[in-house]
Amino acid sequence: MSIDIADTEDAVETEGTRTVETGDDRTEVRSQAEGGIVAQLRLDHSDLFMRSTLRRASAVTVEPEYWTTVEPGRTLVFVTAYGDEFDGFETALESDPTVAEPVLVDRYPDRRVYRLVRTDRAITFTAKTADLGGRLLDLSSSRDGWLVQLRFPDRDRLVSFNEYCRELDISVTVDHLRVSDDENDGVVALTDKQQELLTVAHDEGYFDVPRGITQNELADRLGVSKSAVSQRLRRAIGELCDATLS
Repeated sequence: MSIDIADTEDAVETEGTRTVETGDDRTEVRSQAEGGIVAQLRLDHSDLFMRSTLRRASAVTVEPEYWTTVEPGRTLVFVTAYGDEFDGFETALESDPTVAEPVLVDRYPDRRVYRLVRTDRAITFTAKTADLGGRLLDLSSSRDGWLVQLRFPDRDRLVSFNEYCRELDISVTVDHLRVSDDENDGVVALTDKQQELLTVAHDEGYFDVPRGITQNELADRLGVSKSAVSQRLRRAIGELCDATLS
């Protein structure tokens, strides 16, 4: 049932719920917005989506854009791949048992966008996250699996998610945990690589006008690709904005 805010006659708020009255209809909205826990995890299993490709084409970083089920048993996933070794990446896709029908849908100098069909072989964790009341904040590939940032309403839901992963033999490594509440807002969960990049960029004058160092020079300094520098800067600055502006 949709609610037209303009027609709302009365609203009664109670702890954890919000009751909205619209004419003769009533709908109760449960709130999980207060508090919660944010976890940055590294997940690994040989049958996680695209895991074979990520292992064979480790120089390419992947970020899923979105996925949609177009019919029962057929889920399309759109991903952006960053790097410069796309030939090897596409070869790896062709033999990956968790994907089918890879299609290149767009290309740019430093990245490409692909449409993939997720096979039944692929192990997923997003549905379980939603079932536990969790929210996917960020998802990208790493050398040892998927780097994922999740927000759960409480610690018990996070523990349940960890138990689910254990049942499927999914390896879980915790990078960061932070409590999201009024007293702890503003705590930023940066990865070690993001922290290192921001530190070097700041010390070398990347944020000065004019800039004291370019992204290419940062990449050479850190021994990574320019696309990796661009991604880490974007994610790190996004984390800072989320923590300070929300």
